[in-house]
Amino acid sequence: MAVVFRLSVLLQLLLCFTARGCSQPQQPQVPCFFIFGDSLVDNGNNNRMLTLARANYRPYGIDFPLGATGRFTNGRTYVDALAQLLGFPNYIPPYARTRGSALLRGVNFASGASGIRDETGNNLGGHTSMNQQVENFGDVVLQMRRYFRGDNATLHSYLSRCIFYAGLGSNDYLNNYFMPNFYTTSSDFTAKAYAAALLKDYTRQLTQMYNYGARKVIVSAVGPIGCIPYQLARYNGNSSRCNEKINDAVVLFNTELRKLVSSFNKGRILPEAKFVYLDSYTSSKDLYQNGASYGFEVIDKGCCGVGRNNGQITCLPLQQPCEDRTKYLFWDAFHPTEAANIMFAKTSYSSKTYTYPINIQQLASL
Repeated sequence: MAVVFRLSVLLQLLLCFTARGCSQPQQPQVPCFFIFGDSLVDNGNNNRMLTLARANYRPYGIDFPLGATGRFTNGRTYVDALAQLLGFPNYIPPYARTRGSALLRGVNFASGASGIRDETGNNLGGHTSMNQQVENFGDVVLQMRRYFRGDNATLHSYLSRCIFYAGLGSNDYLNNYFMPNFYTTSSDFTAKAYAAALLKDYTRQLTQMYNYGARKVIVSAVGPIGCIPYQLARYNGNSSRCNEKINDAVVLFNTELRKLVSSFNKGRILPEAKFVYLDSYTSSKDLYQNGASYGFEVIDKGCCGVGRNNGQITCLPLQQPCEDRTKYLFWDAFHPTEAANIMFAKTSYSSKTYTYPINIQQLASL
């Protein structure tokens, strides 16, 4: 009976694609959604790894219907909210436990502590770097071929209508460049040279995604990580409550990343691809500087955690978090609350305030 059900679902999906009959309200706007990233969007891929970068325990997931799934927040992540806006009836599942026909709707490859560079996050233990995430996507494409009877043209046409999200780089600064006791990159590179090295690797990774079939790609900037509770707990500056040295380094990377998106969109390097630059830096800065106008009463402290700004140690198992999570911008030392994630998803989906050159709704409709 289960086999019949799976075949039925698969048949509906393929008929929907070949007939382009996906305009009904219950159908998603795109056939699949693939996610690459770090703990900001990880939804359980690290659960069985030997790592400190895990969140499959309470109070993580306290506001999520399925509880503590491995999401590094109290409820939905940014991509969870975006998947709902795109019309998916279910959340995109983690790659670690998804096989078979379920791959046709897309999977989440994201892994907490991961970065563009392979060594990034090693201080925390196991994780899946961006290089490995891209290779995992290549494996998924091979598995998907079975459902298209080996017809590569039809498979690539199908993938060309899907949405891809890539959000890497935060850990390349937090758990690499600005951790000199563990990594040598800050002595090996100036901030400008490091940004260039990251962009070189990221360009290769995004190009490989394209070679595997990605055509509609959202590329997220790195947020103002000098303003997260983890950094505020360690920073003693006077002129700003944020660590602007870290933010300035991130801006160097983001500036070049936006230029890369513009270059890709000219069509000479990656024909028929459309990239959207997601300006999570400006969005987060706006929320941080104008929190009250968005309904956030606490913008410099985690809802749960230990120490100054609740940022010295992340949420402990079974720790009691703040009572009203909707009033907090940050859930823990590093990650935004569900309320902040939903707000950003809605804005980036339907507005061009934080997206370039088009919004995500427009990208989906192409």
